[in-house]
Amino acid sequence: MSMFIWILLAIFIVFGLGGLRVVNQYERGVILTLGKYTGTFNPGLRWILIGIQRMIKVDMRITTVDIPRQEAITKDNVPVGINAVVYFRVARAEDAVLKIENYSYATSQYALAAMRDIVGGVELDILLTERERIAIDIKQVVDKETDPWGIDVTAIKMQDIELPAGMKRAMAAQAETEREKRAIIIKAEGEVKAAENLQKAATILGNVPGGLSLRTLETIDKLQPDPSKTVIFALPVEILDGIKSLIAERKKNK
Repeated sequence: MSMFIWILLAIFIVFGLGGLRVVNQYERGVILTLGKYTGTFNPGLRWILIGIQRMIKVDMRITTVDIPRQEAITKDNVPVGINAVVYFRVARAEDAVLKIENYSYATSQYALAAMRDIVGGVELDILLTERERIAIDIKQVVDKETDPWGIDVTAIKMQDIELPAGMKRAMAAQAETEREKRAIIIKAEGEVKAAENLQKAATILGNVPGGLSLRTLETIDKLQPDPSKTVIFALPVEILDGIKSLIAERKKNK
């Protein structure tokens, strides 16, 4: 009799204590009973019937998967190399186990295919200037298709966009040309402003008796020619008349 009790006790220990399982806070336990789904365990200490039931733990935290560099052709037939990162989490543990064999690999491959399709539908300029919007479009496509698997795609980030060497040189030349164009425009605008100011100054000096003559004499006085050279100025008659008018004006004031 005592032997029978010991046997029962041993069976109880094996099946009782051996069936204890701990489900961590960030996990869910999918239970299969004789191969059939019968429930999902939440975090805590759980028990399964050894030999009859099996628990598959699923990590519910956000997972990061790198998409290695892939070559894609844009709408305007430019080959580009793109790599990206996919951020996703399991929303329904039972679907991730029962409806897809390897949800992490499947999600990354679907994101890769979606990225190629969407990049192939945009031109290079849009790809470079609207990277965030294109990444959101890829995310929406992947999220919609992986939802039946119990996967929630939180974000997709496009990291690097590599261009052909010839395209890089062409873009650099275009940028340099644009900078030169802006410099010429700014210089021309400055010359227009300077001409307008000179016109205003000439108008004011012309209305003052002898004003232009004084301005001419000041300009001559500021010149410092080389002593070995001779500078000859041909003064117009208007300047001489202006000097005479200036002298006559001063005599009247005296």
